[in-house]
Amino acid sequence: MYEYFEGNYTWNMAVCLALGMGAAIGDIDDVSRPLRAVARNNDDAAAEMWFAAWGGLGRKLRRLAEADEAKGRKLSAGEKYRRAAIYLVQAERMQRPGFEPREKTFAEYLECFAKFVALTGQNCERVAVPYKGKNLPALLIKAEGVPAGQRAPAMVHFDGLDVTKEIIFMLGIPQALARRGVSTLVVDNPGVGESLRLLGLHNGPDAEVPGGACIDFLEKRPGIDAKRIGIMALSLGGFHAPRVAAFEPRTACAVAWGAQYDWGDTQRMRAANKNASLPVPHYWDHVGWVFGIDGHDIDAIVAASSKISLHGILDRITCPIIVIHGENDRQIPLAYAERVVAECVNSKKAELHIMKLADGGAEHCGIDNVAPTREVMADWIAETLGGRLGV
Repeated sequence: MYEYFEGNYTWNMAVCLALGMGAAIGDIDDVSRPLRAVARNNDDAAAEMWFAAWGGLGRKLRRLAEADEAKGRKLSAGEKYRRAAIYLVQAERMQRPGFEPREKTFAEYLECFAKFVALTGQNCERVAVPYKGKNLPALLIKAEGVPAGQRAPAMVHFDGLDVTKEIIFMLGIPQALARRGVSTLVVDNPGVGESLRLLGLHNGPDAEVPGGACIDFLEKRPGIDAKRIGIMALSLGGFHAPRVAAFEPRTACAVAWGAQYDWGDTQRMRAANKNASLPVPHYWDHVGWVFGIDGHDIDAIVAASSKISLHGILDRITCPIIVIHGENDRQIPLAYAERVVAECVNSKKAELHIMKLADGGAEHCGIDNVAPTREVMADWIAETLGGRLGV
């Protein structure tokens, strides 16, 4: 993994995630060099320095985008809005819940992403999925090259613990699927993105409820084959995707982009290991926010997290499932991935694909090098749902 900051796994993962979305290393270097001196501190002051640096970078790119847009240079403006969105979300998501400037920065991020989509003509439609009297915000990316009169397969794509639908889009997963003739509904499921920040929806063990709502939505969309709708998700979504497949019989396939098995065990391990590799700063505050629990009550978080478990349910999965896990994942042990696949005894096709150090993308969810993992997932889905592997 590219480790820009010595001794700070969390910040290094953020840099790799930004690069995977299309950030420029020169932009990052320009504003992050002064941060190297505080990278090991792991405190609020360091996090706020990160926020100021990366947020300022995002606003600089937004100013440059606006100047291009005023001259009618829409494509150049759109690409700058994309980079602005990357830097703004990476500033926002690295702060503690309740940090007041987060709200404005998140709004700016959404605005910049929308500008990027509009000005560059992206295959990306903002939609709303009805769910418990509210609407889950989502992006619909339509399959390409589907002959007239034919219906395309589709994937529902949930987020992880701390990413968003726009991050998933900028990582290129839906575009890779669209080129293979598969549509994608990328959703801010409860506990992440807009669903958490703007709607107050918290995460929970019953992933099949929002999952089922998304399948309901896709079944009504023109051009979607209702018999070929799968589920995929990353990181914490390594629980959500198998859970949906276990309890939602309409699921045609499942992709766990990074394994989970027992989230309670993961929290107990992290509480005991003060040097654990964590996905975001202020980790316990963030997990508490996601699940609607006091972030200072570790026991309550562990108790709630213990319900996020695949134990005893994987034999319910009959559809094809693949678990993709990094050989050098420092957050979740490879043994979890092996256990998930071993317990999918009734699946038509249960596979484990290990991203090896020798091949690239071997860290958590392959964020150190997204392309190899993206290609494995997209090809497997196309093969499984009847997409295509070539032009």
